Amino acid sequence: MGHVIDYNGTWDMISNDNDGGYMKALGIDFATRTIATMMKPQKVIKQDGDSFSIQTLSTFRNLSCSFTIGKEEEELCKGIDNRSCQTVVNWDNGKLVCVQKGEKKNRGWTHWIQGDELHLVITCEDQVCKQVFKRSA
Repeated sequence: MGHVIDYNGTWDMISNDNDGGYMKALGIDFATRTIATMMKPQKVIKQDGDSFSIQTLSTFRNLSCSFTIGKEEEELCKGIDNRSCQTVVNWDNGKLVCVQKGEKKNRGWTHWIQGDELHLVITCEDQVCKQVFKRSA
């Protein structure tokens, strides 16, 4: 029943908690972390059944990923830490839960929608980053 949730749309970041700690856990250098933490990116999500593409757009850098629910794929985390992970995304009670198996432990993310807000929790090792986006007008 998870498929009734519609993630399509453009989402504007309204809060970002511990992005720096998450990037530090990935081994990203201080200068990059400083710039990235100041950014207020926009997410553009296109959903077609079980196929998704998510773009994260900012003046600093653009990131994109695409996946099909339940299909494990090798993902190069390009523009983040450039490591390869075995990535799989599944539905869990309407949430999108991604597990990224690789060099870093406990790596992954969870997206869910609450009202007109898109929530994102990203983890790496012992660091948890929480971001909230609001549907763009």
